[in-house]
Amino acid sequence: MDAKHVLLDYGSGGKASQRLIGELFLRHFDNPVLARMDDAAFLDIQGPLAMSTDSFVVDPVFFPGGNIGSLAVHGTVNDVAMLGARPRFLSCAFILEEGFELEKLERIVEAMGAAARDAGVCIVTGDTKVVPRGMADKIFINTTGVGTMLVAEHPSGHRAAPGDAVLVSGSMGDHGLAILAQREGLAFETPVLSDSAALNAMTERLLLEVGDIHVLRDPTRGGLATTLNEIAGQSEVGIALDEAAIPVSQAVRSGCSFLGLDPLYLANEGKLICILPEAKAEAALEVMRADPRGAGARRVGVVEAANPGKVVLRTGLGGKRLLNMLEGEQLPRIC
Repeated sequence: MDAKHVLLDYGSGGKASQRLIGELFLRHFDNPVLARMDDAAFLDIQGPLAMSTDSFVVDPVFFPGGNIGSLAVHGTVNDVAMLGARPRFLSCAFILEEGFELEKLERIVEAMGAAARDAGVCIVTGDTKVVPRGMADKIFINTTGVGTMLVAEHPSGHRAAPGDAVLVSGSMGDHGLAILAQREGLAFETPVLSDSAALNAMTERLLLEVGDIHVLRDPTRGGLATTLNEIAGQSEVGIALDEAAIPVSQAVRSGCSFLGLDPLYLANEGKLICILPEAKAEAALEVMRADPRGAGARRVGVVEAANPGKVVLRTGLGGKRLLNMLEGEQLPRIC
């Protein structure tokens, strides 16, 4: 490709499109299914299956700890894994703005390919559209994931039960603050990196080695507080949290204090919530801490019959505070 920027021709379906696919996408996503270049991917898999789709519009597209490409893989892989499945295949669709730099597009596609290989999934089908300059903001990506179920009784937001322990795999709010800092040109004394990562290796070990996992969820938009509110509502239970037990890095804590933000409402893209019977909590923590992406795992609360649909935080001063679901959008375009 001689051009340095995305041209409208690249979305035409003609020779320019074929050059983009062959010289860029196939080079970084190469696998036997994709290489057949049919209109659809033939997948020799049997159910039951898990499937999830997500669209990524993060701004900026490059941020400390990742970019929109790696995020698009991690986000969908994690959503499939949280249902108790082994992610296997992804589709990806790109909407590109005319004039977007090809060098940046290649960095994004390269990161997607690396993230897919790291997660053990194949990108097997896709699509590219180019819209005129000013009709989109640089690049949007949609990914859809399919995975095979690992357990018959799979985790669900409807399965939290009184007496269950609430665990998190690490510090809260890293991705949200990293995006905000990059977008606004903020420099903190300690740089904040996005936690964007694939968690399917960890979830598979939890499901197969610990078992009886009631809920798995990644606290993305709206953070820990909003995600736990969703689960409390789905299961019609109360969730009591201990503020002192919730891991928040000093960099995120300081940045949130400066900006007037609550880290419990900031997005994560490489952390999970695990809710399971109290008797299995220590075994689950052991599995999470054995994975570098779960080294900071902590027990942060308990599921209760009281206050159904509510999340109550026990503060460091000994009082209690109701954590409501996030109202509106705290930080737009964080994923």
